[in-house]
Amino acid sequence: MPDLVSWILPFLFVLTLVVTIHELGHYWAARAFGTVIESFSIGFGQAIFKWRDKRDVEWRIGWIPLGGYVRFAGDDNAASIPDQEDLAEMKARILAHNAPSALRKFFHFKPVWQRAIITVAGPAANFILAILLFALLLGVFGQVQSTPRVSEVTPGSAAEKAGFRPGDVILAADGRRVRDFRDVIQRTVVRANVPIVFTVDRAGRALELVATPILKERIDPTGARQKIGVLGLTHIEQAEDRVRVRYGPVQAVAGGARKTWEVFSTTFYYLGRLVRGQVPADQLGGFIGIAAASDAVAKAGAEGAPNAAMGVFGSFVALLQLSAILSVSVGFLNLLPIPVLDGGHLVFYAYEAVARRPLAANVQAVGYRLGLALLLGFMLFAVWNDLQRYNVFNFLGGLFS
Repeated sequence: MPDLVSWILPFLFVLTLVVTIHELGHYWAARAFGTVIESFSIGFGQAIFKWRDKRDVEWRIGWIPLGGYVRFAGDDNAASIPDQEDLAEMKARILAHNAPSALRKFFHFKPVWQRAIITVAGPAANFILAILLFALLLGVFGQVQSTPRVSEVTPGSAAEKAGFRPGDVILAADGRRVRDFRDVIQRTVVRANVPIVFTVDRAGRALELVATPILKERIDPTGARQKIGVLGLTHIEQAEDRVRVRYGPVQAVAGGARKTWEVFSTTFYYLGRLVRGQVPADQLGGFIGIAAASDAVAKAGAEGAPNAAMGVFGSFVALLQLSAILSVSVGFLNLLPIPVLDGGHLVFYAYEAVARRPLAANVQAVGYRLGLALLLGFMLFAVWNDLQRYNVFNFLGGLFS
């Protein structure tokens, strides 16, 4: 069993940063439109600490640090999208204590385009966070790149069948420039059984080789069993291949945007293959997988540090990189058209914009329950996969055998 205690702090740091920025996206957009906000919570459950600011917004820290939320005044409908009857009742309550102009300050009486912007601002904040974190790391530390030169080709592998030879320098994959051997790995692992067209430099001559990665099970750095696409290429870094690329402010932001898009497009591509049944669903991970990755990244960042302070700093920097990657995934998943997620709310708003009225409450309620069931089922399935991948059941079986 992994050291569960060592997972907690890195995991909470990464999750809290990503979720807080997501909710702040909703909060800042709502404030920009003058929306009345009741509370902003980091974590769920009973508040262990809370205070009110000058705008009478209650800021809370819940004792369950697995998410957060922004609560708008009058947001008491299960699906957060009231129908005409709910709106009429809410309007009567507001006008009983306020002037008619006060209606414009409440979220559910905002124009549908403003509500849509407030909703999409959460995922947008995640993408912006990723760009800024990637840009910060590129601007401060630069990027170490190693010429993607093939050192060894595994006999009988997909790479050997495609015609790869030691000494080949990979220039592009499916027309996309390859800057580092890690680019090859990142493209390969999610494309098992998908032909990839590589452009290689062999002794000054450009060649095109088509290789199809084979799905194989590997043990990743966290100790989990992972099924990925494998070519059979090995890269042993040489001193002459290693170069550190420095970035100015503009180049760093452009590089951050490029990395964010790469993570987004890879997530979209992999999810599409998953839905079509082209990759095994048992590779989906959840909170346990994120916690394990946080632990592995933190330890890798601290490795080789001359003292404890530098070790902590190295872990912090490494976790920022992981936070950027996770932030893209959270932003993407929240845009899926599933009720209870931001994407589901956007679907309801699209209907309202076309029909000129909110969707009926009973339809919303059914959609909300189905969406919640789907989301909870997905989470349970991901947790089950994590337990399987980390051999937890084998460990427990050994305890009681």
